[in-house]
This record gives sequence, structure tokens and C-alpha cells, in this order.
Amino acid sequence: MGRTRDATGTAAARRGVSRRIVLRSVFTVGVTAGTAAALGPVLAGDPDEPVPASGKARGTEPERFAETYRGREIRGAVTVVVPAGGRGDAVRAAGAADAVPHLDVRVDGRPLHIMRRADGSYVSDVNHYESFPTLLATARAAVDELGSAQLAAAPPRHGT
Repeated sequence: MGRTRDATGTAAARRGVSRRIVLRSVFTVGVTAGTAAALGPVLAGDPDEPVPASGKARGTEPERFAETYRGREIRGAVTVVVPAGGRGDAVRAAGAADAVPHLDVRVDGRPLHIMRRADGSYVSDVNHYESFPTLLATARAAVDELGSAQLAAAPPRHGT
């Protein structure tokens, strides 16, 4: 039995497609389709358009709000911190990498720690199992979750 013949003596070229090749092809197509579906929204944006330093979606202004929600005062804003030696307004306008957005959200004057996710949504320490599209929605969800409880007066210190 040579490399071109199988156990029955039939030439290997005439046997047809093996099950291994079919399964490998189906798996490859599935992985490619899944990757395309996952990366589609990321790649849909214009790659030449700079991402603003405000931390908001492209083409929108930094978010600011102050309201009373369920008897609690919530205030929030996104400010852009430009390091010393930065280009000031040019940095804010271009969304350069050295401009760092700072999130400041307070419930009844106490700071609410909020983190921005890679997809542009927000999560808070109070409700960290669900993400929200805006800072205001995140603050309202935190108030809903807190009920009558108060936030700590100062954020916890880590790594002391």
C-alpha cells in the first residue's frame, strides 16, 4: 500500500472528500462568521475619525447633569484633564491620547465610583453587574439599587 492507494488498492485521488476535511471546513467557516459578527460593530465606525477625549460617542458633547431622582440629588460631569505641556483646546478638539477623561458623579454630594467600559458604556460600584449607556442612567440605577442607604463618604483605599 503506497501513499497514493488506500487499503483496498483504490487510488486516493478518486476517493472523494474525507469527513475530516468537511468538518475542518465547516469549523473554519463558523469561526470566521462568529469573528465577523463580533467585530462588525467595532469595525463599522470610521477609522479616520478621532475618538473624542470626553469618553462619549463620536460627535457628542461631554455629558453633564444635575437632577433630583427619587428624592436623591444626583450630579455628574465628564471633564477632560490635559497634562502639563499639553496643547489645551487643540487636545480637547482632536481627542488626542494625552487628554484623559475624568468622570465625576455624586449622589447626595457623595462620590459614586463609575468606570467606563471598552464599548463606551458605564458600570458603577453599586451596580457592577449591568452596564448603562450614559452616566445619568448609571447614576439613576445606583439610586434605585441603594434605596435608602447612603454611599460611603470617601472612596475606599486600595493597596495601602
